[in-house]
Amino acid sequence: MPEPAPVRFSLVPAAYVLLRRGNEVLLQLRQNTGYRDGHWATAAAGHVERGESVYQAACREAREELGVAIDPADLVALTVVHRTHGNDRPIDERVDFFFECRRWVGEPRLVEREKAADLRWFALDALPEPVVPHELMVLEGLRAGGLPAITQFGFPAPC
Repeated sequence: MPEPAPVRFSLVPAAYVLLRRGNEVLLQLRQNTGYRDGHWATAAAGHVERGESVYQAACREAREELGVAIDPADLVALTVVHRTHGNDRPIDERVDFFFECRRWVGEPRLVEREKAADLRWFALDALPEPVVPHELMVLEGLRAGGLPAITQFGFPAPC
């Protein structure tokens, strides 16, 4: 009897924009989202919507969450994080595209106050606690001087 075909999971893509000011990064304190509320997180991040590129999603999220305009040319790719919660739920199988941005138009502010309790700049060597775990991994890699093109989170060690 042949072995059953492997089950393929769906991936949820998301764009993260780390606004940088010197050695500082802008973080928001999550609230009322149902995911990691009470944790500090990338100030602008969210799902890629049907029909938009990850660059368009990054710019849209920065506008929607922080009220700033970003030129896609100012987005610098940092890493792609393939992550899982290991629970076989499609919503928890993720591919996260992390960008750094050092130029934007407007003053970053909390636009979605129902989803974020605070917005602050933090030095990479003085991050608050707690930070969303997979985002902390990226911030620590950035602080250490760089990140690989692709990272993973929640999976066993690579082969």
